[in-house]
Amino acid sequence: MKIIYWSGTGNTEAMANLIAKGVLNSGKEAEVLSVDKVNIDDVKNENILILGCPSMGAEMLEESEFEPFIQGLEHFGQGKKALLFGSYGWGDGEWMRNWEEQMKLYGFEIPIEPVIVNEMPEGDDKQLCIRYGEQIAKL
Repeated sequence: MKIIYWSGTGNTEAMANLIAKGVLNSGKEAEVLSVDKVNIDDVKNENILILGCPSMGAEMLEESEFEPFIQGLEHFGQGKKALLFGSYGWGDGEWMRNWEEQMKLYGFEIPIEPVIVNEMPEGDDKQLCIRYGEQIAKL
């Protein structure tokens, strides 16, 4: 499984690594990759996409690298699952709700509710991310 993320401060990257730990705890393999290290051809044949991006600006995805990558998935969603996660510093999670809707419009199934964490995952949020990875591994 590939866990693809964009992180400006390291918070979402930390989430990606914790999710990978959960996947590994369940006996599966996970590769954690920054979005600048992948392209659409690397993932278009994957059945499960694990994607992470923090809330940016007025609660939206990062615009220069991550949003173009997501838009490139528009024609590859049918019959595939997307698992979404990200961190935020303000707002109420609107960016995640919008992103989830966008992925559904692209044909992706969202089998597990996305995970959002305020700032850096610490305490219970670390366990939340690990459990999310464990749930993903069971799909």
